[in-house]
Amino acid sequence: MKPAPFDYLRAETLDEALDALAEYGDDAKIMAGGQSLMPMLNIRLVKPAVVVDISRLKDLDYAKTDNGQLDVGATRTQGDLAGDPSLADTVPLMALGLKHVGHFQTRNRGTICGSLCHSDPSSEVPLCLATLGGQVTLRSKKRERIIDAADFQVDMLTTDCRSDEIAIAAHFPTAANGHGYAFTEIARRHGDFAMVAVAAIASGEMIRLGVGGVAAKPTVREWPVLDGQDLEDALNEFAWDLGGADDIHATARYSREMVRALGAQVIKEALDARSV
Repeated sequence: MKPAPFDYLRAETLDEALDALAEYGDDAKIMAGGQSLMPMLNIRLVKPAVVVDISRLKDLDYAKTDNGQLDVGATRTQGDLAGDPSLADTVPLMALGLKHVGHFQTRNRGTICGSLCHSDPSSEVPLCLATLGGQVTLRSKKRERIIDAADFQVDMLTTDCRSDEIAIAAHFPTAANGHGYAFTEIARRHGDFAMVAVAAIASGEMIRLGVGGVAAKPTVREWPVLDGQDLEDALNEFAWDLGGADDIHATARYSREMVRALGAQVIKEALDARSV
């Protein structure tokens, strides 16, 4: 299929893009890299009256560390962020997660904020943001608000970004002393959507596990440091609480087993990776 007819606006400034959203509301869609939006247009899952292209807004093409967090602008691509040699030290979980995102070609176009706004439950970037406890900045003509990841990601392909708002930045907490980070996933092929993705953070006092691909959005659980049967029991409870369902890729039983197995794996890796 091909997209339904729509008008195209290439915004030269953020204000121009916000003006368009204020005018068209639900009939407008923002495009930065297009890696999520274009397939949805082609299968007519969305049929906007106008597509507002913000990809050339250089003011939003940045990644900078400030006040204990990495701020990533709306037009910074996944490839540019993944290629930053300092990322492994600044936000190691993102460095690990981005290795699993799509392919070289798609990372060169897809944006960090675009992935967050698409809110696919199998996507690695939303999982990293949720596990880290990050935030998203939303802006409209009337207001700017900063919202926690847990509140931003509402459901499958659904966020709290309103029709007149643009997600202008994402904020990822930087690595903390004494913390270790780990990420892995299982997919049919590298670059495919994850059937189950897991991210872990560990310190001397706690372990935190995020799971994507099972529930309608990334889900995070935190415990004191557990091992042995206590950890197995906690992972088993978490796996059942996620409420997975059979689909064309895997059964719910398989997904639960992957949560248990991969969860234990990344927790051990995160504990072993703790910095001094």
